[in-house]
Amino acid sequence: MTDPEQIWRTAFHHPGNWDDEFPPTTMVALFEASASAHPDACFLDFMGRKYSYGETLDGANRVACGLKALGYGPGDRIGLFLPNVPHYVAAYYGILKLGGTVVNFSPLYSVEELAAQVEDSGTKLLFTLSASALLPTALKVLEQSGLERLVVGSVAGALPPAKSLFYRWFRGSEVTPRPEDPRILAFSQLIANQGECEPLELDPNRDIALIQYTGGTTGTPKGAVLTHQNLSANARQVARLDPDMATAKDSILGVLPFFHVFANTCVLNRTVLTGGEIAMLPRFNAKQALETLRRTRPRSLPGVPTMYQALLDAPDMKPDDFSSLKFCISGGAPLSAQLKEEWERVTGARVLEGYGLSESSGVVSANPYVGLNKPGTIGQPLAGTRVRLVDKEDPSRPPPPGEPGEIVVSGPQIMQGYWNRPDADAQIFVEVDGEGHWLRTGDVGTIDEDGFIRIVDRLKDMIAVGGFKVFPSQIESVLYRHPAVKEALVIGLPDPYHGELPHAYVVLDEDTDPVSGPDLSVWLNAQLGKHERVSQVVVRESLPKTMIGKLSRKDLIAEVMAA
Repeated sequence: MTDPEQIWRTAFHHPGNWDDEFPPTTMVALFEASASAHPDACFLDFMGRKYSYGETLDGANRVACGLKALGYGPGDRIGLFLPNVPHYVAAYYGILKLGGTVVNFSPLYSVEELAAQVEDSGTKLLFTLSASALLPTALKVLEQSGLERLVVGSVAGALPPAKSLFYRWFRGSEVTPRPEDPRILAFSQLIANQGECEPLELDPNRDIALIQYTGGTTGTPKGAVLTHQNLSANARQVARLDPDMATAKDSILGVLPFFHVFANTCVLNRTVLTGGEIAMLPRFNAKQALETLRRTRPRSLPGVPTMYQALLDAPDMKPDDFSSLKFCISGGAPLSAQLKEEWERVTGARVLEGYGLSESSGVVSANPYVGLNKPGTIGQPLAGTRVRLVDKEDPSRPPPPGEPGEIVVSGPQIMQGYWNRPDADAQIFVEVDGEGHWLRTGDVGTIDEDGFIRIVDRLKDMIAVGGFKVFPSQIESVLYRHPAVKEALVIGLPDPYHGELPHAYVVLDEDTDPVSGPDLSVWLNAQLGKHERVSQVVVRESLPKTMIGKLSRKDLIAEVMAA
């Protein structure tokens, strides 16, 4: 086959040239440029309350000055344990203006998961909300880890007055009062300043903007270290995909969670770059998303396949709800041909499958917005991104002719490495043709005659649940805490809504009291994050093993699928 790089040089289907470069710049510079160009333009629409670019920049300045007054500064890791709320955006850019490093934490995390990543990253201060789904967890982590402070915001304070009153009076049971504790500060107290502290000079190639936790290829959470240039380059790469960006009013429905790298780049960072507007929702709810689509009429909707399916299945859905949409980028999990066809038929909007990783700041490749589009592929690489295939067993050499290979990637968006994990760096990066810093993705693919990439297999055990990564080894480690569990394997099985769901299979210890699969399932799921919960626990007489006696996940999958 022709060298794919030659194909991309001569038949690149995205705007611009495949080998274009992206000069170093910071996320702060991108934000301030947009705020300076149109300070009064709407940036965030949070359930009807609008925040301009100028207002949001002022909030970020106040966050930076408030953190500085508390003694925090360049290089400090500061965490966001938040859903999509205005506090997230102000804190995110405020931390970056301070010269600090944002650490994203999923609001779905259990106490154990959050505490482990707080400790691993050395996070000193954590932003969260007074919501009962978040604050009790954060309070426990404050007691169990090296965390120094909490900054607690109020959702009611960010809503329009009528909705704020509704939230206070009718949803009081969902709010946990902020304790009187010198270590716990209200968000309103933190920003009670003029926002006029001295600006900081940042190095886009060296200063770390974000630590994004990922399971990588082993299931052990590791922090991907992303610089300002990694994030700003990927924002520019993604924004360039839209051929009408220079003339069209940019508006986007921001229901993907900002703590996830997909939304961080494809919703937040690229919209800041374009000066667009984000209609922001705290979490995905099909009814609420449809209402927001009708009210705000956005031009694009990035999402995961389960989201698109839920919107199509919503009882009050009308095709006209989607009439403003032009383009939808799908990621996080494979998009079925049937769903793509149905979405485009009902909505009239083109849905484009893309691909990326936390280690790549979010996006590596995508199908073009216009022109050639190949369902079932992840499209062509973004401008400035190099992709190769290497042998699945030996990444130092190419795959045998005509065979799939592991996808490796190089480009300005590729992380610097894992936080304090040189051992993992040695495994994830490989040298190709004498050049280092090629990222091993763990995914196996092919590249066709048009330069479109197709994923055909994966080296990872990872289970993709509605766009979230779930790792069997973590669920298995919890199962082994039960005294009756002798052996355990967790596998991902197809699910029409989530894409995949974890299923657990166990062998019980005969010397303990018997326990049923359903009872084990209840016990297990109570200790897992929402996205990790298993569909079932199946008790078996035995589990398949390799010749050396190791439990064989591969053989179990084959058995279950055959049955």
